[in-house]
Amino acid sequence: MKMEDIAKQANVSKSAVSLALNGKPGISEETREKIIRIAQESGYITKRRSAPSQERPLSSLLFLVCANSGIVLEQYYQQPFFRELIHYIEERCRSKGYSLQFTSLDTEALEQNLKSLSEDNRNRGVILLGTNLSKQQIVSIAEQLPHLVVLDTCFETLPIPFVEINNVMGAYQAGAHLYEIGHREIGYVASNVRIHNFNSRKRGFMSALQDRTHTIPDSRMFSVSPTILYSQESMREQLQAYLQANGRLPTALFCECDYIAISTMKTLNELGFRVPEDVSVIGFDNITESMVISPELTTIHVEKEKMAQVAVDLLIERMEEGLSVTTKTTIDTKFIERLSCRAPANPSK
Repeated sequence: MKMEDIAKQANVSKSAVSLALNGKPGISEETREKIIRIAQESGYITKRRSAPSQERPLSSLLFLVCANSGIVLEQYYQQPFFRELIHYIEERCRSKGYSLQFTSLDTEALEQNLKSLSEDNRNRGVILLGTNLSKQQIVSIAEQLPHLVVLDTCFETLPIPFVEINNVMGAYQAGAHLYEIGHREIGYVASNVRIHNFNSRKRGFMSALQDRTHTIPDSRMFSVSPTILYSQESMREQLQAYLQANGRLPTALFCECDYIAISTMKTLNELGFRVPEDVSVIGFDNITESMVISPELTTIHVEKEKMAQVAVDLLIERMEEGLSVTTKTTIDTKFIERLSCRAPANPSK
């Protein structure tokens, strides 16, 4: 029996058979045992030769985060969106026979830290949280850690596998909903830290309004921190300035993430405005806290579980099969209507 025959019988690639027989990393323990069993039964190897190599780090994947002070904080595992995403990644790894290890790097010293990290992990499968990373930063990481899948962002021109949210679709759903239920005085609350996801959400929201021959004036564009769940003084000042200049607030506000939406709702409440009676609010992400806030937040549901499954499966497939072709996967969103949004009391034409 040849190696090709073993691969065919085990329903794996020839490279996976080679990794298993040589005790090298890159495949799951379940696949390794299956290949070795077939090879033994066929007489291709003896039990003595099939003993696993001690260099095998192999049943663990690495979750890599590059923290900064903008979006992905040093305590990223406490941020609701990332906490939920990590939970689903761990679950999927366990179901596939892998454990998950965590490493974080400071973006301020990325190049230096990468060299040290790659010495021990160059052959390991890595899921990189790309939320806050630039194109060049991802290129640098991929050069040091070639067995990589990037999660929660996408750069179409890079030959690297990405798994991202359909940010354009989600924000388009929000814009379409607000317009269809009668809102015309619509405001937009952006993050003051710009990343791929937020830029795509802005594009999707504005596209929904443009398709309905509607636009948002610059005066209704607000900007706040995206990582604060309580009221923000800067938001208070912006709303008060708008109120003084226009006599009333926008009837609805779309916020680029649930953090911003919850912070905005608390700021409105402190200013004496009711949600949704006076101002409707829509968020994006559907974090757990969106159902705890009162009123419950209308938002865009991100399929975090599906994103985690696709990322883990794609990485394992690339490691086990030795795939060289890269893919980019976009996971669609779902509009979740709750109590923070309703038709305006006096709809404009």
